[in-house]
Amino acid sequence: MPENSSSSPAGTTQNAQLNNQLNAQLSVLIVDPNPALRANLQNMLNQAGVTRIESAVNASTAIKALGRKSFDIVLCEYDLSGGTANAEGQDGQQLLEDLRHHRLIAPWAIFIMLTAEGAYGKVVSAAELTPTDYILKPFTAQALHQRIQKAVARRAALLPVYQLIAQARPREAIDAAIESARTRPHYALDFARLRAELHVSLKEHELAETVYRDVLAEKPVGWARLGLARAIAAQGRMDEAIPLLEHVVAENPRLMAAYDLLARCQQERGEAALAKKTLEDAVAISPYVVRRLRRLGEVALEAGDADGAEKSFRQVVTRSRYSEFRNPEDHVNLVRALVGKGDPAGASTVIRDLERSLRGTPAADACKAISVALLHDLAGNGAAAVKELKLAVDAVRAGGALSPTMRVGLAQTCLAHRMDDEASEVMLGALNGGDDALSAQQALNVFVRAGRPDLADGMGKQLRAQAQILLGVADEKRNMGDVRGAVQTLLEALHMAPNNLQVMIAVVGGVLRQIMEMGWDHPLAALSEEQLEHIRALDPAHPRLAALDAEMEAAKRKYGIST
Repeated sequence: MPENSSSSPAGTTQNAQLNNQLNAQLSVLIVDPNPALRANLQNMLNQAGVTRIESAVNASTAIKALGRKSFDIVLCEYDLSGGTANAEGQDGQQLLEDLRHHRLIAPWAIFIMLTAEGAYGKVVSAAELTPTDYILKPFTAQALHQRIQKAVARRAALLPVYQLIAQARPREAIDAAIESARTRPHYALDFARLRAELHVSLKEHELAETVYRDVLAEKPVGWARLGLARAIAAQGRMDEAIPLLEHVVAENPRLMAAYDLLARCQQERGEAALAKKTLEDAVAISPYVVRRLRRLGEVALEAGDADGAEKSFRQVVTRSRYSEFRNPEDHVNLVRALVGKGDPAGASTVIRDLERSLRGTPAADACKAISVALLHDLAGNGAAAVKELKLAVDAVRAGGALSPTMRVGLAQTCLAHRMDDEASEVMLGALNGGDDALSAQQALNVFVRAGRPDLADGMGKQLRAQAQILLGVADEKRNMGDVRGAVQTLLEALHMAPNNLQVMIAVVGGVLRQIMEMGWDHPLAALSEEQLEHIRALDPAHPRLAALDAEMEAAKRKYGIST
């Protein structure tokens, strides 16, 4: 028999040459403050045939480099202080957090953390943010090459599916993942995970649940248990999700995302104290993830724990200080906690820091004005507080992008000072915040809870008027042949007036037209069935209801959903 070429000296040489050819196409960003270590890494990469190499000395320069171009691989030192205890800036974990959250690296990018860090909490924090791999120092060139080859092979296997996702073709991506799992069984779990996440993105939580259960039947992996709990929670089955998450945490106490989801489920059940305890347990294990610290601070504020809120938000402000994506709302929340403690001097210091370090944007201006108003309220100076609140609303009007939660707080403070018009304007803006926008009912409830049902009625009329305008815009788009655009406009109208029969009828009709002309869309079909049930509950004798039911059944038959 001929000798296996991969095991012969010639075969080994051929493989090495092939790897070097492939490596020559890779682009690598080295992030390390130490010039000698950067040079050493570059030399190791050159030995493997990697020549397209750039360097960054800290998180800020890395973010700028990644903003200019994409890299196949990021090799990032965990300790970006350069060995100086008092050095300022982010560490590798914080950089990875920013890159993932702000989508500065593609899902298929390879991020490898290089560290000699022995601090348990820091390692766990970085691990939960899913770097592709870890390499503990010291390491050899051969070890680095092997890790890179392994990561590149995995990326090559998953890349076709990732590319379909990037092209907004989730259905084809799901099909490709199913086929790839059959032909490349070594990565079957990776493909199953992608399939489940795609179903979640399409709001097909029942299908995601099935995928996760199938994975768990083969292998009890933590991410699948967490995904199963997430799918169950998304279907509103909190009584099932919470004990499952408690089991996940007990079985794998370092699976940090399980704590976050458990806390959210507990909050939805009105168990704020339990949610706070869950987040405190998570922070005790993994104390360096900014978004979790922020969430703990928010829960502490909700629970009336000013000391706990101050501790969390002070850490958030400190750890975010050198991020390219600092959020001025963290300063507002820290001020809110200090005001709750009756500490005006501390609050004033935070406001000065906000003004000094984040000035120049409408959002920062709004946050400063809100903070100063809180301080004036603490001092009993209502007139000065009103002046600052007007400045805050002006800044929001000028483009200050505030989160819905911050807008609610601003509106509530305006209502407390009888600034009715300003409160209504702020809440209307909170309905247009993208994925995290408030629902119309949530916005109206702000006025109801403040004892101002008259303002809720007034806003309801405005929303219905805006919805009518959007119905007209949708008609124009449909007449011009833009069926998808018409449906998107109709969904905006539904967001503005969710219980308006005319809007609901128009939405169902528009969605069914799109489905019949352009193909089955599970989330839109599910939305239509939900709206049909709402219509049936509000007006079971509505003259359009029977026809829409028939159109829905016809669409299902056309695409083999029902017979």
